[in-house]
Amino acid sequence: MGVSLSVEATLWGAGARVVAGMDEVGRGALAGPVSVGVVAVGPCAAWPAGLADSKDLTPSRRQSIAAALAGFGLARAIGSASSSEVDERGIVGALRLAGWRALDTLADAGVDVDVLLLDGHHDWLTPPPSDLFDSSASAPCVPPVTTIVKGDATCVSIAAASVLAKVERDEVMVEGHGRHPEYGWIRNKGYGTPGHLEALALLGPTPWHRTSWKLPSLRTPEAFVDRCPQGRH
Repeated sequence: MGVSLSVEATLWGAGARVVAGMDEVGRGALAGPVSVGVVAVGPCAAWPAGLADSKDLTPSRRQSIAAALAGFGLARAIGSASSSEVDERGIVGALRLAGWRALDTLADAGVDVDVLLLDGHHDWLTPPPSDLFDSSASAPCVPPVTTIVKGDATCVSIAAASVLAKVERDEVMVEGHGRHPEYGWIRNKGYGTPGHLEALALLGPTPWHRTSWKLPSLRTPEAFVDRCPQGRH
């Protein structure tokens, strides 16, 4: 079916001036950051040709679409949380932190979002009541969130966010590969492929790894292969 602006257009018609799509990359990786993209759009009728869920695009196609997205919408931003922040906060807390950082960038650009479209079925962006007084992270003013299952494959703003986040995180992991080439991040981008797991079992983790996760021990790399979340590549 492909992406469209039908969800965004419905919200514009209901009075929303700015609708933003948000998506994350790196949730299931064993190493590297989680990255969250956000793209804010006002009423419009067109988008870059070929835009789709980042998982359905080749690396070269993602790069060209990311370049075209530089002029699309009202503003774009990417926020990230490091592997150490994943260890400290857990994956959901790290995703929330990365999303807040992306929203802060929009706010700094003078863009106020009326409604935010979040890929999936779980709102991990809005702080739960127990986090409202968490002084370790300053929560921005989070707009009302609507979750869209398979939103990265159907909503233009979410698909655009997914492409930007994927391209940014892949570039970070290529940089990390230059520092730690033994783990093959240039190919696996930090996910739990057999080669990555074997290197972890032989060499142990780097500062880029999420050490709070169940990484393979020196004696049981094979046992870990079946349990490792493969996530999104």
